[in-house]
Amino acid sequence: MRKLLLASAATMGALLATTGVALAQVAPVGTSDVIGGVPAKPIVPAPGTVVVHLDGLLTFSIGDIGSTLNTVGAYKANPVTTEGDARIYAGFDAQTLNGVLYGAQIETRISTSNATVGANATTGTANNTGDDAWYVKRAYGYFGTKEDGIVRLGQTDSAFSLLQTGVIEAFGDGQGFNSDGGIESAFPTDAAPGNFIFADQSKLYATDKIVYTSPKIAGFVLGAGYEPNSNGLKEGYAGYALPSSTNAAGTGTASAATSASPLAADIGSRRKNTVDANLQYSLLSDGFLTKANFGVIYGAPIAYDGAPVATGALHYGYDNLYVYQAGVQTTFAGLTLGANVKAGQTLDGYAFKVRGTRDALTYIVSGNYIIGPYVLGAYLYDGQTAGNYTPGAKEERTLSEYGAAAGGNYVISPELSLFAQYLYGHRHQLGNTGLASASGNDQVQSISTGAIFKW
Repeated sequence: MRKLLLASAATMGALLATTGVALAQVAPVGTSDVIGGVPAKPIVPAPGTVVVHLDGLLTFSIGDIGSTLNTVGAYKANPVTTEGDARIYAGFDAQTLNGVLYGAQIETRISTSNATVGANATTGTANNTGDDAWYVKRAYGYFGTKEDGIVRLGQTDSAFSLLQTGVIEAFGDGQGFNSDGGIESAFPTDAAPGNFIFADQSKLYATDKIVYTSPKIAGFVLGAGYEPNSNGLKEGYAGYALPSSTNAAGTGTASAATSASPLAADIGSRRKNTVDANLQYSLLSDGFLTKANFGVIYGAPIAYDGAPVATGALHYGYDNLYVYQAGVQTTFAGLTLGANVKAGQTLDGYAFKVRGTRDALTYIVSGNYIIGPYVLGAYLYDGQTAGNYTPGAKEERTLSEYGAAAGGNYVISPELSLFAQYLYGHRHQLGNTGLASASGNDQVQSISTGAIFKW
């Protein structure tokens, strides 16, 4: 039975290792062997060899969705819908004869479609196709050694998410409320609770950065990262006209790597000089594998140098992003239980909060159980942020949100899993104009089933 449990855990980890809850590539040496709750083992090619891979992911789900926002004005949503995702992972892993590990990974995903036409492009051309039908989400290279640790360069997860502990997402569609292509993607936006509890989200990993993770020493792994601005690859000064003899002022756009902007839309949404660090400890004793972590992330908003504003967020300005997390989880005989708490100066999505508003606080309790080809799992998270509130505004001071997920899988093979899943979410902030009801409450729930194909 013990061999069966271990084999099943490895199968489920291999199946879900490339879903939205984990890294695009299994972790190179020097990172945690549990990322987003999903077991992942490093690829270590033999010395002097290169392993090239072209992997993929296809998910499909069909579900029934009910929400206080299913009807808005003259529009009514069909409660039964399908949702899905397709991704391609291309890369290589290699090792030199003297033990240097190196490699690269590019993760591409499909874009969203215009309504009524499923061509997966956001442009409004006649045949609904465009150059944004596929886009790059993660793209990074790495190098290092088992003894010295690993350096990552590019659009990649940093230490704050790589060593996140106690957030178990490996059940159901592997995404739940932390979704890009799961059934949650079809929820009415203002009904779905925020997911600030999940550090493995694109607001953090889809930016260009440098990341270091140490080797494991006496059970400890340390990671740290630096991101000079919130651009991705190939942005820099794209679309930015520098001052010149004929254009003294120059013109700015959201794609430029600026430290200040006169554009209101840039302020509070673009970071600079973001740093993070995370320390994880692992202990295997009497069959229990226990892990704990503590991490922090800090970043500054770019400055506003436009005309003075008398009211609203620009008038008050924004606090720096400052969030800490602590987590713990333990695994025994196929059962994993975990908890994680995050708090600090942020809104949902790791956005900057307005000065004078409350700090955020959120927690999650989660777990899954793997036996034979079956997986059962659930989590509950609850959080409070400032939401839409600004000093003097009509909204309540706090946006309260919680989400619950429960699901199960039948793992047919490492390449195929069938799943069923239930999600329930709730948001409350009296006076928030984004919420439908006069009481400031919105709910959403769904029951869905589907399949995950991974190769």
